[in-house]
Amino acid sequence: MDSPSRDEIPPGTLDLLILKTLDREGSLHGFQIADSIQTTSQDILQVEEGSLYPALQRMLIKGWLTGQWGKTPENRRARYYRLTPEGRKKLQLELSRYERVSAAIVRVLQLA
Repeated sequence: MDSPSRDEIPPGTLDLLILKTLDREGSLHGFQIADSIQTTSQDILQVEEGSLYPALQRMLIKGWLTGQWGKTPENRRARYYRLTPEGRKKLQLELSRYERVSAAIVRVLQLA
């Protein structure tokens, strides 16, 4: 059951959140990405494993990320993801789109 304090991530924004998290924090493994999004959103957004890993795989295939296997501080094997130059371009494009759509939604909502 969903916690009343958490909201679903709006469709189409997961890639943007992942790209921005990696842009801000550098190389992270999947759990760290999900945790960072949750923490940064003050526990409002929660990324489910069933959404995160397919998104990361899709971004690897598109060339937006690279993945390298390594060890976590707990000595567990994990794939660490990092933005590529193409990923940085995609991030800028997605940020521009998000800001444009968000501003349009605000305009509609402000009409009395």
